[in-house]
Amino acid sequence: MTSIHHVSQTNHECTEDISASVPIKAVIFDMDGVLVDSEPIYFEVERSSFAHFGAPMTEEEHHTYVGVTLESMWRQVMDRHQLTCTLEEALSYHRKNVMQTITSHEGLVAIDGLERWLDWLQEKGIPIAVASSSPRSLIDLIMEKTGLDRYFDIRISGEEVPQGKPAPDIFLHATELLGQAPAHCIVIEDSRNGVHAAKSAGMRCIGLHNPGSGQQDLSRADHCIFSYDDLWAIKESLPFEE
Repeated sequence: MTSIHHVSQTNHECTEDISASVPIKAVIFDMDGVLVDSEPIYFEVERSSFAHFGAPMTEEEHHTYVGVTLESMWRQVMDRHQLTCTLEEALSYHRKNVMQTITSHEGLVAIDGLERWLDWLQEKGIPIAVASSSPRSLIDLIMEKTGLDRYFDIRISGEEVPQGKPAPDIFLHATELLGQAPAHCIVIEDSRNGVHAAKSAGMRCIGLHNPGSGQQDLSRADHCIFSYDDLWAIKESLPFEE
């Protein structure tokens, strides 16, 4: 396992102020690295695509693209590395690469402990949504392959809103579909870009330290966890609306 998959437990501390009195009425999940351990797969596919177009990639730079849309990632990569391909060429090649890899991947499953948490939310009648920077076709594919489609009727792609993460657009759109004010929603995120988007949207945020997501600074999150067992242990202290 390379260092791109290492997470520091000392440099990315979170605050501990998640039990504010405002009730939680809905939960919004990022997908990659939060619902499924897909980030390591993407890292390898992205490295392959970067190499194809002649963009040498350091781990430090690569980490900065976690949580952003493919279009945003490729615009930044093309500008930084002065690539000669068009944006359309890069996106077309990369999307095909990702879809083929995920379609053929046999080991893609929900993250440990997630479904117990989703069942609990369902029993409490708390509505949920997935808000991911991935393309909608990829979100639907992963939902189907993992069986998580039975939980998530509301799915939003970052490519469906004006600006992707770290802008708050995707989470604000999710609140509209959920019919809740931002202050009543809580977001679960594994990336710096995602946490910034959630906080910019005026929401509480739980940062999930996932080793597969690389070195992510989740310090703006209201609380940090390392597994869904950690979240399960504090669920009674969270101010969910009864």
